[in-house]
Amino acid sequence: MPRLNFDQLLDAGVHFGHLKRKWNPSMAPYIFMERNGIHIIDLHKTVVKIDEAANAMKNIAKSGRKILFVATKKQAKDIVAEEVSKVNMPYVTERWPGGMLTNFPTIRKAVKKMTTIDKMQADGTMATMSKRERLQITRQRANMEKNLGSIADLSRLPAALFVVDVMKEKIAVREALRLGIPVFAMVDTNSDPKPIDYPIPANDDASKSIQLIVNTMCQAIKEGLAERSAEKDVVAEKGDNQEANEDAPKRTRARKSIAKANNDVDESDSE
Repeated sequence: MPRLNFDQLLDAGVHFGHLKRKWNPSMAPYIFMERNGIHIIDLHKTVVKIDEAANAMKNIAKSGRKILFVATKKQAKDIVAEEVSKVNMPYVTERWPGGMLTNFPTIRKAVKKMTTIDKMQADGTMATMSKRERLQITRQRANMEKNLGSIADLSRLPAALFVVDVMKEKIAVREALRLGIPVFAMVDTNSDPKPIDYPIPANDDASKSIQLIVNTMCQAIKEGLAERSAEKDVVAEKGDNQEANEDAPKRTRARKSIAKANNDVDESDSE
């Protein structure tokens, strides 16, 4: 798994925090210094936290479970949508639908409704409706696609949450904590890292910073998925070999039976 170094984080501006007057005292262990009224994040600690988070994400992906990415702020949504879609993980980049985790069955009903509308379009049912009804259903489908499209395949609660800005996504974080779902997050100097299971002290406003860290998390997930696939292949191969070994005695017995039958026939012919 590729490990980010100090210079990469420095070039991406990961070290820039918020104004000193906006800081959260709980972030003190991750702050290196203050310069021109702005807190500077200790990147040595950021490197360690990134490694911890990446290893944990890799293990979750390897187990076959899903990680839900949440980033609704303007500078993060496109980055997250692009990177996360590559590893086939769910993400929310529009408004967070309240109760998405704590009231998950209702969200699943909305997703099923999307599927029903798609079937209506496919089998021609919508063609029998009036123009006004078709327009209303089409608009409803587009709205649901915008808010729920990326989580359409999420059939159960995610194993973990990755959040770009814990202040902006506080409702999502609160729901995850309530359900005991581990939270990974980029935590800036104005946020509280204590409730977060895997905090990554970093600039959560700069696009380069977000791109670098999200890409690293996705690479870890990709490795976990690759290892899972490799293990499945090994298990399947072992199963084939075991089946072949189990069939070998049966084939041997069959050959012996055929040989014995042939011998009996030869003896009867000689008589």
